[in-house]
Amino acid sequence: MTSRPIDLRSDTVTRPDERMRRAMYEAEVGDDWYGDDPTVNRLQDRCAELTGKEAAVYVPTGTLANEIALHVFVRPGHLVVAPAGSHVSGTEVSTAAMLSGIAFVELDAPRGQPSAELVAEALRPDPYDVAAVDLVSLENTHNWAGGTVMAVDELHGVGKACEEAGVGLYLDGARIFNASVASGTPVHEYAAETDALMFCLSKGLGAPIGSVLCGDAEFIREARRAKILFGGAWRQAGVLAAAGLVALEDGPNRLQEDHANARRLADGIAEATPGSLDPSAVETNIVYVDTASVGVDPWEARDRLKDQGVLCSVLGGRVRMLTHRDVTAGDVEETIRRWAAAMSGAGSG
Repeated sequence: MTSRPIDLRSDTVTRPDERMRRAMYEAEVGDDWYGDDPTVNRLQDRCAELTGKEAAVYVPTGTLANEIALHVFVRPGHLVVAPAGSHVSGTEVSTAAMLSGIAFVELDAPRGQPSAELVAEALRPDPYDVAAVDLVSLENTHNWAGGTVMAVDELHGVGKACEEAGVGLYLDGARIFNASVASGTPVHEYAAETDALMFCLSKGLGAPIGSVLCGDAEFIREARRAKILFGGAWRQAGVLAAAGLVALEDGPNRLQEDHANARRLADGIAEATPGSLDPSAVETNIVYVDTASVGVDPWEARDRLKDQGVLCSVLGGRVRMLTHRDVTAGDVEETIRRWAAAMSGAGSG
């Protein structure tokens, strides 16, 4: 039995390994505001290469990457079409309104992944010429839907609908490498269907901080300008970019392990508390549990688990747990045991 807390709150809680720490210590740096930090430039070039895009820009957070993209693509007072529960239209909705004066049309789509037909319907011109959509934003994997994966052919269909409507397609690919591993589709094939995309280095890939926004050269030129205007410029960021380069090299090769651990966690929880989740719905590294189905409020369940030494989060009225590089198969078995102990007696009486 491990004495340390098992932290399943997010895949952002990982700590840099020794290889990352060494790379950070040895990083050659400059001033990224001036564009002369060689390690940042190397990271950006590598990300552009991996995604097949012309250029990339390194920023502190995925939210900043998304908001820069929305600001560049969407005019104030215009709309973005996005799946219900997506990060841009949920967590970031006030940010987008404040920074760029834009609003959202949410699509209620199975698994958080809208079909081309659903998107095409949302892009039909307003007969009164008032509502104007400038962008479709998708999320792959879709967090709130449970880490669901959009297949590249489905993305292609949405892209065709956007092209026919003269509207851009943006991909919030915070966990696109998870989608790539789960689907067997290279990241550049997903990226090819979009006008721009971002991904996080600090989620499944395990870097301590940072996200990257990728697109064509003109888009990234404007994105760099917005990054500075939004206060996202940083100086000797190569110290962090060095860890990002290691994450890109090492991280994708072990994501399947996270996915297998998540599925085992789901199977164990389903066995301990029948009806609380469907393990077959777990596609990547995210597990949602409906504790109300076993008579426990999700916040109470979170506190019970914390008392047992397991950290989780609550989103959308469900307990959320994510596997990551700092969670071993043994930790998963221990979590299942502690879950059973925490939920003991739930629903009785």
